[in-house]
Amino acid sequence: MVFWNGYVSDETMGTFAPIVIYWLYAGFYQMLPHLDNYRLHTQKEEMRNTVPLSSVVKGVLLQQLVQAAVAQALFMVTAKSSSSGIEVQPSIPIQVVQIILAMFVMDTWQYFVHRYMHQNKFLYRHIHSQHHKLVVPYAIGALYNHPLEGLLLDTFGGALSFLITGMTARTAVFFFCFAVVKTVDDHCGLWLPGNVFHLFFQNNTAYHDIHHQLQGLKYNYSQPFFPIWDKLLGTHMPYNLVKRPEGGFEARPVKD
Repeated sequence: MVFWNGYVSDETMGTFAPIVIYWLYAGFYQMLPHLDNYRLHTQKEEMRNTVPLSSVVKGVLLQQLVQAAVAQALFMVTAKSSSSGIEVQPSIPIQVVQIILAMFVMDTWQYFVHRYMHQNKFLYRHIHSQHHKLVVPYAIGALYNHPLEGLLLDTFGGALSFLITGMTARTAVFFFCFAVVKTVDDHCGLWLPGNVFHLFFQNNTAYHDIHHQLQGLKYNYSQPFFPIWDKLLGTHMPYNLVKRPEGGFEARPVKD
């Protein structure tokens, strides 16, 4: 039993809950005071971003519009019901296994597509470079991408994770919302004490910040969960988290 049962369908929740969660979580970070003692970049460095916030918001909304359309189509095609008209839900352990498997599927898809967009000069110049206009990442810009990249990298990656694992729409609600929260957190630009993502994931805010730095541009492609492919294929760039004298932290690359 879930709290939305009897109010909205699992398919509707799977389509729109991740969007709502994105703006709630990213908005939370946006509304925080500047917190200079926990930032990975100084205010002067943040001025290197070449895209105004209004354009970032429009870009994210466009990606989410496409994402919602694809999700609705996906749920319609894969909908399964019992004779009672109600989809049978697997046991909790099976759902947990499906979510973990989906994390690896999404990581695999995003790693290779992301890496290719860096290796192909045309794709980088005309598509992926839009995301890297945010030299200093921040939460609301987590899904600021070229529309084609948003479709290929994020939307298709989510669809594959859903299809390959065979999860139900209800399980997908939890997986997609978790993936969104993790992606936003990876771009938040803050190293806050007690952040559970920093405690349990090596692929975190500082890890992805390295990728947005000039010297890390061809490293740390893995997102959003585990750094496995980076480590296996030689694109892993370790780092030291160094405290700045003026406050805050710096993710400083360390060459193997």
